[in-house]
Amino acid sequence: MKILHTADLHLGRQFNGLALDADHQTVLDQIVDATLSHKPDVLIIAGDIFDRASPPATAVRQFNEFVTRIAQESAAALVMIAGNHDSGDRIGAMSIMTDRRRALIRGPLHPDETPLILNDVHGPVAISALPFAYEYAARECYQDETIAQPEHVIRAQIASARRHLPDGARWVIVSHAFVAGVRTSEGERSLVRAGGIEAVSPRVFEGAHYVALGHIHRPQTAGANHIRYSGAPLAFGFDEAGDEKSMCIVDLGPDGIAEIETIPFVPLRSARVLRGLLDDLLNAAPSDDIIKVVLTDETPRIDPMKRLREIYPNACQLTYSRDDRTVSATLSQIVESKAARPIDVIGDFLLQVRGNGLDSSELPLVASALHELKQQETAA
Repeated sequence: MKILHTADLHLGRQFNGLALDADHQTVLDQIVDATLSHKPDVLIIAGDIFDRASPPATAVRQFNEFVTRIAQESAAALVMIAGNHDSGDRIGAMSIMTDRRRALIRGPLHPDETPLILNDVHGPVAISALPFAYEYAARECYQDETIAQPEHVIRAQIASARRHLPDGARWVIVSHAFVAGVRTSEGERSLVRAGGIEAVSPRVFEGAHYVALGHIHRPQTAGANHIRYSGAPLAFGFDEAGDEKSMCIVDLGPDGIAEIETIPFVPLRSARVLRGLLDDLLNAAPSDDIIKVVLTDETPRIDPMKRLREIYPNACQLTYSRDDRTVSATLSQIVESKAARPIDVIGDFLLQVRGNGLDSSELPLVASALHELKQQETAA
């Protein structure tokens, strides 16, 4: 069984005020090309199709045209879920008239998580599509008032999905979550409303042969080789400058072990950070990339951004390195800015006192301890 896994399209998003419609079209075309050339049995989009619950009409049309091409030009099935940026009802509405043998589109939660069943020469593959939902919606859906964290939501979804697995089927889970121990970026919105523990343990996906994740924008594994974020096709912040974006081709063998190949995206415009003296940057080769400029001039220059945009029309941020040297974040500032995420406060504290934050072995332990503290606070 061959799977093409992508996520976090964020159609309709802008980059520091710059429209990304053409950039999105470029990566959508590359997904179609990969579908046609690699001939996967199923295309998975693991949430955040749109950047907001009410996307612009141009983004909706762009996605509709993309799905039409997948349906008409390929034989691939389509599995996709709502992410935390999406409207679950909007995504769910796309499933009303679809062929249930070829598509599984999940928006709102449902108490019965029935999979899409596909077959190859080795037998059935069950694909469970678990859309993102906040805790209050999960408590109502599953009639369980103990659901208090994102991990509880996913556990309830997986318990429901597990009841519908055919005997002997290989199992693929599609989810939109923050798994402990992964590298984040500035473009991801927190999955908790205010406070609480956002991270989930990779152990919640026990029994799955492949887990296709969305939410984290950098492509990476999450605790095991078969639990994977495809990452976003585009960079949405300068902290991702230089990162290679990709989609995943996954082959499931007869025993369910996944062989994974990444297919790099080739962006229309890259996000780059240029550092140097203004005069040197003005004499460099022109570029249409999305640019952040860090000037190393010791004194302010007159209209630097206006002059730079003659060479770099998509320059959208400018700082001076001398200003960066004067910024020294204190621990109190860190706590104030990240008070909504206790696990980040702990990581930043460790970064201050020992030079590195939480590593992959420490994150699950800290998340578990915070979870226990939260339960004690709730019970008090």
